[in-house]
Amino acid sequence: MKPVDIKQDLAGNSYPGRGIVIGQSADGKQAVIAYFIMGRSENSRNRVFVEEGAGIRTQAFDPAKLSDPSLVIYAPVRVLGEATIVTNGDQTDTIYDFMSEGKTFEEALRTRTFEPDGPNYTPRISGIVSRKEGGFTYKLSILKSTDGNPDQAQRFFFEYEPQAGLGHFIHTYKCDGNPIPSYEGEPTPVEIQGDIDQFTAALWENLNQDNKVSLFVRFIDLSTGKQETRIVNKNQ
Repeated sequence: MKPVDIKQDLAGNSYPGRGIVIGQSADGKQAVIAYFIMGRSENSRNRVFVEEGAGIRTQAFDPAKLSDPSLVIYAPVRVLGEATIVTNGDQTDTIYDFMSEGKTFEEALRTRTFEPDGPNYTPRISGIVSRKEGGFTYKLSILKSTDGNPDQAQRFFFEYEPQAGLGHFIHTYKCDGNPIPSYEGEPTPVEIQGDIDQFTAALWENLNQDNKVSLFVRFIDLSTGKQETRIVNKNQ
């Protein structure tokens, strides 16, 4: 599959849900990570991203309106050594804990399943960037129900070697609906263009205006490990 223009991909989908993009900058010098959240309910929309150490955490914008924190408050991004973990739920902590014990990304996620939010059974999407010797590798994963069956889980893992100007995009939902259909197929290859501000703008400006909530983008210099981060919150 040829890489698609992520701006067009986002603009044509009113509700991809939560999404992860990982890849390499066009100049080949940076590892690129992006994570966004969207929401249809007041509880989901009442959130912001805040920095926490080298990672980020979701936080209620108005604590008085937070009705159920269980699936909306978590740490989407954590850093362990040269590894940056990004997910759409508390499986970030599972991956971090397993890898702290010398185990793998895959071992951690085999202990988890999709979210218990029937009838949607939202998939858990996860990614990891591992920097080494001036380069990096990256992986993506999705844990989803079998055609909406709450008793059966499917676990998919994808591993990539980086290519300048190329990323892979995975999100929780195929599109809007009721119930919301889960993402299908492999992660979508997408073009990564511009510097961090240009890439951030390309994502944010093309997410649905009504449903977008927050966006995190990080560029990691492959030669030095220096991190540059952008956070955009609809709730200011």
